Amino acid sequence: MASKLIRIASYEAENQLELSLRQAFDLLESNLRPPFPLTIPNPQEYTLLNQAILYGVLIEPHFAKIHIKHLHAIVIDGYKLFSNLLVGIVNELYGKLVDSVKDQLIWVTKEMIDVSAVGIDSLLVCLLRQIVGGDFSDGNLWLCFELVSLCLSKWDCLLQEEPIVLTSALYTFLRLLADHCRVLSNPKLEMLRQLEIEFCVKMLREQFCLCLKIGRDLVRLLQDLVHIPEFKSIWKDLVLNPTEFRTSEYSDISQLYCIRTSSRYFLLRITPEMETQLRFLLSHVMLGSQKRYQTWFAKKFLLGPERESLVVDIVRFICCAHHPPNEIIQSNVIPRWAVIGWLLKCCRKNYIEANGKLALFYDWLFFNEKMDNVMNIEPAVLLMVCSLPKYIDFTHSLLEFLLLLVDNYDLDHKNIIVRGVSSAFNTLVLKGVVHSLDVLIHCDALSSSIRESLQNLLLSSQAKVPSDLLLVDLPDHSTPSLSLPDVSCLGTPTPSLKEQFTCERKDGLSTRAAVASVPALDNSVTTSTLHVVANDNEVDATERLDERLQTLEGILLSFVNQCNQRSTGNLICREDLSSKIAKEFESNGYQLFTSLGSLCDIADCDDEIGSATALIIRTFIFSQNKRVEEMLVLWARNALPVGARLLSYASRLAYEANATGCLGNAVSVDKVSESGMPLLAYHFDGYFNFLNRRKGDSSDGFLSSSEMGEKSIADLVSSAFTAYKCFLLSSRTILDKETDTIPSKLLSSDLKECSDWKRIKAKYLLSSVFCYLSDLAIGEEDIIRLLIEKLDYADLTEMQFEIGLKKFSLFGGNPKPVFHLIKNSLNWNCLEQHKFWGLVRSELSVSEVRVEKIILEFFCSSEIDANLCAIAVGGLLTLCSSCAPKPELVGAIMSLPNNLFQDFAAAALATWAVSNTSMLFDSLTVFAEKLRNKSTDSTFLNSTEIMINQSAILWLLNYFNAQGMNGSNMLSNFCPNI
Repeated sequence: MASKLIRIASYEAENQLELSLRQAFDLLESNLRPPFPLTIPNPQEYTLLNQAILYGVLIEPHFAKIHIKHLHAIVIDGYKLFSNLLVGIVNELYGKLVDSVKDQLIWVTKEMIDVSAVGIDSLLVCLLRQIVGGDFSDGNLWLCFELVSLCLSKWDCLLQEEPIVLTSALYTFLRLLADHCRVLSNPKLEMLRQLEIEFCVKMLREQFCLCLKIGRDLVRLLQDLVHIPEFKSIWKDLVLNPTEFRTSEYSDISQLYCIRTSSRYFLLRITPEMETQLRFLLSHVMLGSQKRYQTWFAKKFLLGPERESLVVDIVRFICCAHHPPNEIIQSNVIPRWAVIGWLLKCCRKNYIEANGKLALFYDWLFFNEKMDNVMNIEPAVLLMVCSLPKYIDFTHSLLEFLLLLVDNYDLDHKNIIVRGVSSAFNTLVLKGVVHSLDVLIHCDALSSSIRESLQNLLLSSQAKVPSDLLLVDLPDHSTPSLSLPDVSCLGTPTPSLKEQFTCERKDGLSTRAAVASVPALDNSVTTSTLHVVANDNEVDATERLDERLQTLEGILLSFVNQCNQRSTGNLICREDLSSKIAKEFESNGYQLFTSLGSLCDIADCDDEIGSATALIIRTFIFSQNKRVEEMLVLWARNALPVGARLLSYASRLAYEANATGCLGNAVSVDKVSESGMPLLAYHFDGYFNFLNRRKGDSSDGFLSSSEMGEKSIADLVSSAFTAYKCFLLSSRTILDKETDTIPSKLLSSDLKECSDWKRIKAKYLLSSVFCYLSDLAIGEEDIIRLLIEKLDYADLTEMQFEIGLKKFSLFGGNPKPVFHLIKNSLNWNCLEQHKFWGLVRSELSVSEVRVEKIILEFFCSSEIDANLCAIAVGGLLTLCSSCAPKPELVGAIMSLPNNLFQDFAAAALATWAVSNTSMLFDSLTVFAEKLRNKSTDSTFLNSTEIMINQSAILWLLNYFNAQGMNGSNMLSNFCPNI
């Protein structure tokens, strides 16, 4: 059937979103006309009704108002579901929508603004993204006209409810105006230009405090519009008369330079389809195989008279909104710099190429290592360096453009730009993006004037690049000597374990090291480059600890920073370094990775916070860096309980996050610091410190000024267990051959070590393992037996509640491992068996495990023994009473062999007769029918091979007699098998 919603070619498959909306409409069409039903819909009905109403609104304009009134009457979620459906249509179907549906889409969007629908901001942003830059087709100009008109007509409502949407619209229309003002011969553009100018000027003049949220790219966009009289006036005030904007937050244009533009603005000028293709190109296409993908992309998105202007938006998107993970960076996937180089080469117009280069270098001009992200500036330097020597002209043009920007972009604030560019070069070397700047400064192929200008910039008084920023990788013979501060010569006694382990600030967050920068190492290093000088008797115990931890953090951070490099040279000898680190701390009275059991007798000792061990664990969890991991493995090889310490840290972190409600609610920094959970505060504090050191700033949108989303806390906990699992897999290769290196066995060993640590109860330790390491823990006999041994009845009962609520599983969904566990449990002591069966009953009552298979296999086993199996049989009977008498389970009970425990079947039937009579006899009828028809079933054998259990038959006879019923008809069906 032809779709009324979208245009679809005959060879195209049906779109699932459109199909679901159409089917809902067809199903409920009779209910969409007055009078409407008065019943309250359940969740499933509510979803279908929303889908049907939306489809009706879009394809039936003449009934649209009726449909919307219907929606108003039934809405219970603030229109969230309806808005989400609209967002899905815009993102997935907009390009295929028929014109009348597009009209209705705008109409219903206005209706949603009027009722302040939840999610209206996302819908408006999605619509703005569908406006294609450089596209002067009627459909694209119509959408642009409708949205700018909407922003003006709904100004007051949007300003009150969704002010950030207005900044998104301002960014969009400023960018579009630059294209629309270049084409003067198109009369359709005149009214549109006037509306765009009206909206943008209104925003800039009346709501400049909102405009500031866009950041420095606002300046870049306004520069393209200075030739328009209205914007020329604004530009003049921006530079010379800041008070005209009537906001105390703005007094000079340099303030805008310092505000980094959020990545969400760059996404506004990239359509969802374009974004998908770019991310695929930058994540899956191998270097050398990209030509056909680039050709397809250019034909699809860049082919057209003015489409070339999209290059500028794509460059900003790649630099600032697509930051690939280390796995991609270190792989052979086409890097970002190569795609940007190709895009710049595609530019046929000089002004577009210049704007593309400006987009590439824009963050360089105002770079601040404390707030800007090094990934934003990485593509430009790699493009310059990697174009040598084959494309020397390209490197020359880029470097020349950058130096021209430094000299001419803003003469009144040249000091800011010089500092920004110098800081960018400095940070790129410090972070290991490039080994050295020597490749540019001493490249003979570059003109002497360019090299001289670059050298003068780097040696300027504003920001000088240290001369020792050379290669980071060292040959083995040049391993630096590690020198930690020697506290034995300070005249003050070495701090006790308690003093070393529990250093906390007054604000409740743990002391964190403050290594401002870690110098890169060169081949001339023969003494410590990480030496910390102590101030004799003026340094107290806490400060000496900080110095040692600062040095250690510097070493770890240098390892993490080396991840950005693709060098294959020789690396620092981790074995030698790990040994030196351990010895240095031992000489100062501290043992790395002390056994948790040995710390139990030390009052108030908490080695998981503020210690060297905690710092190493925390850094590894944050970075999951292979070099740090190798050091951990080396310490484990020296018989240190590294795995147990990692597991304990992760489990305690999970417990504290859950205990404070941080896994289920939005979390503020104050809440974490005041939670009374020291490890959570220590870990939380360290994470943002690590991000600032590792990336130059925290992730875009990851943390607002005072709020962190629940998913982020959950991810921090999850990553701790992921790091432990990575360590387990790596440690298998270095353990003694006599040791069982199966990860689950290593986990069991670490659990035994952790179970003596009093900072976290065994119950929470084991629960977290089954939650986060389920693939290693589920069904493992050693772990389940340890659980039974360590937990008392109160803890076991609490765990049974959690199992019943399906928070985690102990046994999994396969009946064979469960039966194997049951069989092995027969040799456990009575107390262990009783505890075990309580857990089995709790889980199997709510799981998908085929209980009937376990029962049949158990009673058909040749090893069944009256004394050994008594507790297990009692457990199975209790399990049966907890399960519904489904046909498969009742059939299995009826088919049990007539051996030991003969009354088991009758007891099970008697229990069900009380609790679920109707289902029991329905299931018996089904079973009898199967026998009568001699059919086969995946559960039962052929009916002629089944022998009916005698106790079950006798019970049925007695039951029918007691009820005054004639059971002969049913029992006759069983006769051939009795």
